[in-house]
Amino acid sequence: MDMSAYKQQTLAVSCLLYTASMWGLIWYPLRHFSEHGLNGVWSTFFIYMGTLVVAIPLLRSRIWEYKVQPGWLFALFIASGVTNTAFILAMIDGQVVRVLLLFYLSPVWAMLLGKLVLNEPIQRSSIVACALALFGVIIMLWNDDFGAPFPQSTADWLALLSGVAFAWTSVCTRKLQKISIQTKSVISWFGVIAISGVFVLLDSQSINAVSVPVIFTAMAIGAVFIVTMTIAVVYGVSHLPVQRSAIILLFEIVVGAVSAYWLANEVITIQEWVGGALVVSAAIFIARKT
Repeated sequence: MDMSAYKQQTLAVSCLLYTASMWGLIWYPLRHFSEHGLNGVWSTFFIYMGTLVVAIPLLRSRIWEYKVQPGWLFALFIASGVTNTAFILAMIDGQVVRVLLLFYLSPVWAMLLGKLVLNEPIQRSSIVACALALFGVIIMLWNDDFGAPFPQSTADWLALLSGVAFAWTSVCTRKLQKISIQTKSVISWFGVIAISGVFVLLDSQSINAVSVPVIFTAMAIGAVFIVTMTIAVVYGVSHLPVQRSAIILLFEIVVGAVSAYWLANEVITIQEWVGGALVVSAAIFIARKT
């Protein structure tokens, strides 16, 4: 590997670690917004409306790119919207670590989609690691009432859905090699605005009682953190294999677990500890093999 390729990969890994850290902490302001009357879909909508400060100028300057791969851009639009909307809703209502572990079953989906769509080779280490992660999730989800690993809440289902959609987002991002990072970021932001906007239209809750500072804070998070996080993850996924990107992003679980313990006193059950340990072990195993 030459020095330029090494620097590129190092930057890509650093971008993914930054994104993972920020997403591991995002639950805290989301719950703050919820406590002040701004529920999940409204929080999502306003946060991503904040990205328009950057998105609109980028859209105008690169409008020609939207004609290059329109089909895959639309797929990215939908996948990104589903990923982030489902994830935010799950983080507000579910247990932080549990949601993160279910979301990060995504390496399994990424491995399969990477092979089917991108024809990326499946290494033995990837198969072993994904099997280990899947076994960990089975342990965590095991429900004595059903005698099977069955999601136990809406947050569980949303976390799983978000993980599948994120794997598809990663595949779309890799497929769009002719499209700039800026355009892929804008598409993903508009996707979330559109998907969350549909739910906002269907939501009967009024936000008249929500203070203006809360709404502006949500938009500021979008304008600063979501913008930088999106650009970072798009860069990282664009320059690394889908399987490796999905594994590196598992660092979010560590950040989420520590922050949930210190800031919300969330208790993790033995069942979740065991399942989570297997998922993290899978990440460490495959990281040493790539």
